[in-house]
Amino acid sequence: MQSIEARKRAETFYRLHAGPGALTLVNAWDAVSARVVERAGARAIGTTSAGMAWSLGHADGEQMPAGELIAVCARICRVASVPVSVDIERGFGRSTEEVCAVVRALIDMGVVGVNIEDGVLPGTQRLAPPEILCERIDALRKTAAQMEAQLFINARTDTYFVANDDAAARYEDTVRRAQRYAAAGADGIFVPGMDRAEEVARFVRAVSLPVNVYAGYAGALPVDAATRAGARRVSLGCGPLQAALALLRRVAAEAFDEGRHDAMSADMLSAREVNGLFS
Repeated sequence: MQSIEARKRAETFYRLHAGPGALTLVNAWDAVSARVVERAGARAIGTTSAGMAWSLGHADGEQMPAGELIAVCARICRVASVPVSVDIERGFGRSTEEVCAVVRALIDMGVVGVNIEDGVLPGTQRLAPPEILCERIDALRKTAAQMEAQLFINARTDTYFVANDDAAARYEDTVRRAQRYAAAGADGIFVPGMDRAEEVARFVRAVSLPVNVYAGYAGALPVDAATRAGARRVSLGCGPLQAALALLRRVAAEAFDEGRHDAMSADMLSAREVNGLFS
């Protein structure tokens, strides 16, 4: 059974998708990044599966063992005082039953939301048929009900991440998938790659779910523009970690090549500030 505190956070997380404005997620990949983001003003913590995988020495794309995902999420939940939603890619399981086992473990530790995607079939460039994700959404909805838990299921479709020369057909497929995922029990729809304001606004009008857009790369819709278009959630995904890694590369190059540490010391947190994140 979901704890009273987790239920309150779940209710808060649902309300954050109702507006006004969009819920902005600066996604975290470990406990300290979650605390930094929360102290900066996050109303909720969303994880980045790519960021988690990279930080643990794995490539993105469910190359990280499910046990490692669960362990990192447990650390994040231990230090977070706001709702936590976890990116589980296609579910970190070969079967729907295995996916449900992963999500049961996440609910037990206090997670109140998950992102789950249709994605590309392994070894191909083809998008997975929507029936697979519909089955998993339905099973997760039933799993949450059995646990007497509220769980925000954010269904991601990767229609904009596969090659398609027919923009109109791609958009229509995205709408059809969103409608099917809503019927299966999803609470939100995430369409990374849809980054034109007019198309986001059209999509928002066409679907019944709160729309999540991705802003983790240069040229993506700014949060305010996405909000004006009607998006209810904006995720930075693995972008923050990529930016942090670029800074680390600059710090290292400066130290090795120039014998300096200006980039490091220009805007660093003190040890006292970092320790204070966990006090």
